[in-house]
Amino acid sequence: MVTVTIDGEVKRYQKGTSYEEIAQEYNSRYDDTIALVIVDGKIQELMKRADHDCRLEFITLKNSAGHKAYVRTAIMLLIKALYDVEKRENVEKIKVEFAVGQGYYCSLKGRVKVDQTLVERLNVRMQQLAMENMPIEKKTYPIEEAVALFDKYGMEDKKKLFRYRRSSTVNVYRMGDYYDYYYGYMLPSAGYVKYFQVISYEKGLMLLLPDRKDPKILNYFEPREKLFHALQQTTEWGERMEIDTVGDLNDQICEGGFSDLVLVQEALQERRIAEIAQDIVGRGGIKFVMIAGPSSSGKTTFSHRLSTQLRSYGMKPHPIAVDDYFVDRELTPKDENGNYNFECLEAIDVAKFNEDMSSLLAGRTVEIPTFNFKTGKREYKGNFKTLGKDDILVIEGIHGLNDKMSFSLPGESKYKIYISALTSLNVDEHNRIPTTDGRLIRRMVRDARTRGISAKQTIAMWQSVRRGEEENIFPFQESADAMFNSVLIYELAVLKQFAEPLLFSIREGEPEYYEAKRLLKFLEYFLGVSSENLPKNSIVREFVGGSVFNV
Repeated sequence: MVTVTIDGEVKRYQKGTSYEEIAQEYNSRYDDTIALVIVDGKIQELMKRADHDCRLEFITLKNSAGHKAYVRTAIMLLIKALYDVEKRENVEKIKVEFAVGQGYYCSLKGRVKVDQTLVERLNVRMQQLAMENMPIEKKTYPIEEAVALFDKYGMEDKKKLFRYRRSSTVNVYRMGDYYDYYYGYMLPSAGYVKYFQVISYEKGLMLLLPDRKDPKILNYFEPREKLFHALQQTTEWGERMEIDTVGDLNDQICEGGFSDLVLVQEALQERRIAEIAQDIVGRGGIKFVMIAGPSSSGKTTFSHRLSTQLRSYGMKPHPIAVDDYFVDRELTPKDENGNYNFECLEAIDVAKFNEDMSSLLAGRTVEIPTFNFKTGKREYKGNFKTLGKDDILVIEGIHGLNDKMSFSLPGESKYKIYISALTSLNVDEHNRIPTTDGRLIRRMVRDARTRGISAKQTIAMWQSVRRGEEENIFPFQESADAMFNSVLIYELAVLKQFAEPLLFSIREGEPEYYEAKRLLKFLEYFLGVSSENLPKNSIVREFVGGSVFNV
């Protein structure tokens, strides 16, 4: 027998009782399904068994770790169903590409026709597997045996990934006759995946899943065509350079191709920036370039590089930060926790911003303010501007795409750009890298370097930052005239050196420890590379330092 303590209660269980069985006793006390368990301070999957006296806490699907486990398990369910309804030899490759809202886009290669018939068969088979509650088994293999297993099933991406694995073992998951590797925790059976839908989208499949805020509601899918095509373009760039996965990137590093990779990637980004500049100039009459994007998208470097391109066309760009129009600190709205909410529109003096911009458009001279973040006051320091024929304002700020921010400016005078770091590189074909992970690592490195903010503090505030993005940026992204993806396919190999020491500083027992541990495990997949030879105008320089720009 083992003694288990849960929520102050002490119970005795037969040794070897699964944590899933214990969780089922307590699930009625929670609003949502229990997905994982914390055993003596360490997260464990429910398929594991109690073999010693311990203290348990439960994690539901509303928790970030629980939701990620749901997504991984749903992806495994989809791939298992595909292999069930199609002959395995017909499926050359199924790759989980990227997320669009609450949908996960999957591309297919092989002798498989993506049509409504396939979609219907997949949904039916997934529902059958869920109703049968097909178990997911986890087994630890020596690395050589795991690679042999992946070789048997033609999983070249996984063979390549584990060529660089430092550990001598790897965990493999099995659902019936389907074996696979998943980066992160999994649910114990297909029956936990109750809410999903597969639809056809573009040339592939879109797996729709609930948001973690409400794990029991499957929202209507809203296509985001501009975002989708920006992501697809980046994926195509990666395929052109034969870098689809982390294993491909590591191969390039080992084979001495990293320098060429950097040059090509930077050239592709510069070409895209030049295309945007050409479009701005070609439209004629554009006086305000409005740039917005989520945290750590590289907005500052992008605005400098765009300005350089505009100057090559004879334009005279002038940077303006919307942050300089913050209301005085005591007038800033507060959130539900009583903290200042600097990310809502009401934190900006919208009326004053529009008054100044309209005056500039009318040809009048305006003194542009500077916000003093120490005093919490707006100051005027003689920064006078007048717009001539070739002058153009490059305005960077969180609300740049929201027309309420620039309500008085005629639409034909504005050009709106959405920028984000939209990761297209995968760990392997079935394990995508969330865009938010790349941005969080970027921000962590920059916060420590420029603001003296620890990784612990960055992680602690990240959910609040994300909430602000979801409310103030993402709803407006499709209204942009252009989208720019600032991610560089090589950047995580560079950021690794800077991020790992910061993450190791977070100690066990601290609330941010689990996230730090997850990110450290993720960075283990990458071979590290020095930042020494990166171009001085690279967007990565905004985070690691050494930029030619004042960022």
